[in-house]
Amino acid sequence: MVEGRRVYRIERVKSGIKGFDDLIEGGFPRGTTVLVTGPTGSGKTTFGVQFVYSGAALYDEPGVIVTLEERASDLRREMLAFGWDLEKYERERKIAIVDGVSTVVGLPSEEQYVLEGNLNTEDFLRYIYRVVKALNAKRLVIDSIPSIAFRLKKEEEVRSVLLQLNTILLEMGVTSILTTEAPDPARGRISRYGVEEYIARGLILLDFVEREVELKRYLLIRKMRETKHSMKKYPFEITEEGIVVYPSGELY
Repeated sequence: MVEGRRVYRIERVKSGIKGFDDLIEGGFPRGTTVLVTGPTGSGKTTFGVQFVYSGAALYDEPGVIVTLEERASDLRREMLAFGWDLEKYERERKIAIVDGVSTVVGLPSEEQYVLEGNLNTEDFLRYIYRVVKALNAKRLVIDSIPSIAFRLKKEEEVRSVLLQLNTILLEMGVTSILTTEAPDPARGRISRYGVEEYIARGLILLDFVEREVELKRYLLIRKMRETKHSMKKYPFEITEEGIVVYPSGELY
């Protein structure tokens, strides 16, 4: 309390992404839902997995990764390139990977957590809720929103699905990252369906800019509620240790 006013302090969740937290007052507001959007190859999946992996490895915060675009076994193998041993933390029950691909493409899955091929929206949300509660997870990544619509055959009702998803995420109290495709960021098309950015409380764009006949990656925070942030474009790289953002680097 200061001069009769109550001081409201925001609890922060460190992203584990080097340089990024400097741009958002030390971390994501706890319990928020953040949309990470960008074209193919911009680093969306890496951003999300790095967030969950760092939670387990550095901050003692269990996390859940819902992979709807590639099999869990492929994701584990790819992340080893950054030195991230997801399987180690799965054994310790600090990370759970939900395989949402195998049954859709007709492949058997030996994963502990598997989404069946014929789930409706309610069953999908209920299953994610159970996995989060089973781990007492504090972090969640769903990769990606277009794959939810495709998988559930609900593309025409994506707004309703996203509203339900947002409600249940808020109820669970997890800090969540959702990924989606940005069809044409230069022309303002920053999400596949045009509604995702209105559902999330934060919006991060990962994109490319051409500099001297070479594509450079940049990051732009379009929205982050409860947080002061710049609207400038910051360079970032995908290194051997994951994503590194350069807050004091060249601003494009």
